[in-house]
Amino acid sequence: MTFNQRVSAVGRGVREKRPTINELSKALGLSKGTVSRALNDYPDISPITKQRVREKAKEMGYRALSYAQAIKTGQVCAIGLVLNLGSDNAHRPFLTNFIDGISRAVSRQNWTLTVATANGEKDELLTLRRLIEEHKVDGFILPRSKAHDPRIALLRDEGVPFVIFGRSQDLDNVSFFDIRGEAAMRESVQILARRGHTRIAFVNGGDEYNYSYLREEGFRQGMQLSGLTVDENLMLSGGITKAAGQRLGEALLSQSEPPTAIVCALDIAALGIYRAAAERGFEVGKDLAVIGYDGLPESEFASPPLTTFSVDMRYSGEQLATLLLRQINGEKPEDLRKLVNAQLIKRLSHQGK
Repeated sequence: MTFNQRVSAVGRGVREKRPTINELSKALGLSKGTVSRALNDYPDISPITKQRVREKAKEMGYRALSYAQAIKTGQVCAIGLVLNLGSDNAHRPFLTNFIDGISRAVSRQNWTLTVATANGEKDELLTLRRLIEEHKVDGFILPRSKAHDPRIALLRDEGVPFVIFGRSQDLDNVSFFDIRGEAAMRESVQILARRGHTRIAFVNGGDEYNYSYLREEGFRQGMQLSGLTVDENLMLSGGITKAAGQRLGEALLSQSEPPTAIVCALDIAALGIYRAAAERGFEVGKDLAVIGYDGLPESEFASPPLTTFSVDMRYSGEQLATLLLRQINGEKPEDLRKLVNAQLIKRLSHQGK
């Protein structure tokens, strides 16, 4: 049926006939079961066959009827993402790309993404439980993993598939995708040490998040590999906003022997340190070297532009969704783990000394 014919049919109140899976399998010369498993990304179907089936389905305009599939498989073909907006806004600049990446991955499988928001940890757990009880989703992506994460315990007890963005202290039967932030912190120290810095400070994020422990470990490793001694007075945490970064920067720069370089677990803290440096007469990139992590868009426009490690949030979203869909389709969580590196973006802020 041509486009004009479809428009005409709609105008006459005629509902266009949808191609069936039997018609799709006949066009491909494959069994109905093979086509179904290919569309649902089962691991026993080759990538070439999956691609061939998806292309033919797109060409024919085939889409599985969600309600029919739910009755047959017990699945609603949706994954859930609950965003906790009650603590701080450090992750909000990344949400557009992150959600876009998830949406792209689920759309390729004709699934949908259900997004809900919560204010605080208690509300987040209640929202997860409500979505489970109402069977609104088949699994969850858990952003911003905590060292001891109650969401993991809840979903594991309920037998609901999930994947975490990050790692946790408890990884038993857990799938995750994460960026090696610890490697970035280690490299940051080594960059600064090669430029002659010996008094290097570290401003960490929130203690409740697991990344903070990993990034501190990476910082300490970098100091050790560079033959430097860690000064515990130069180790501060809580830099999850610009205001907090400014406060921590002031505490460091007011010391009788201030650091000549600062490594930050988050760009947002580094931008706050810029303010503290200006107030105390330090010029970032000359008197003080600063390196961040995240790749916040505004870090490029700081003065001087911030040297940082960039995280591809769209790619991260795609990977998390892909791992979750594979788990929902039967793969073991412990076999669905992936670590990648952040990308160093050298600008001008690390060139002090």
